[in-house]
Amino acid sequence: MTFPLRIITPKQTIFDGNIDLLNIMTSAGQMGILANHTPLLSVVTVSELHLIENKQTVFYATSGGVLSVQRDQVVLLLDTIERVDQIDINRAKDSLKRAEQRLKEKTEKLDEMRAKAAITRALNRIAVKEKYTEI
Repeated sequence: MTFPLRIITPKQTIFDGNIDLLNIMTSAGQMGILANHTPLLSVVTVSELHLIENKQTVFYATSGGVLSVQRDQVVLLLDTIERVDQIDINRAKDSLKRAEQRLKEKTEKLDEMRAKAAITRALNRIAVKEKYTEI
């Protein structure tokens, strides 16, 4: 049995269709969402997620957001999301190096939390790309 899923970022709607399964990491832990799931609202962490649509598994890296599960649909409001085949590994590695360099320099203008968040996002993108490139 399928259910409707919408994935929305500040820039665009990434996905709007019916799926069989959503597997996602939230602040409450790893969740598998199927049709007729109990309604819930949860924070999505920087992590990987995958969905199954028409018996095809699609993997993504996300930088976090909010998951809303309602009776008639599931909505993901995410800061960013990239399908594994769209992740530019070199760009992710460059982002990691820049963020690490910012932390090393320790200037007065350094926003340490932002630099650490950039490192977490870059590491996630690299991990997802490397883990699922062969699939």
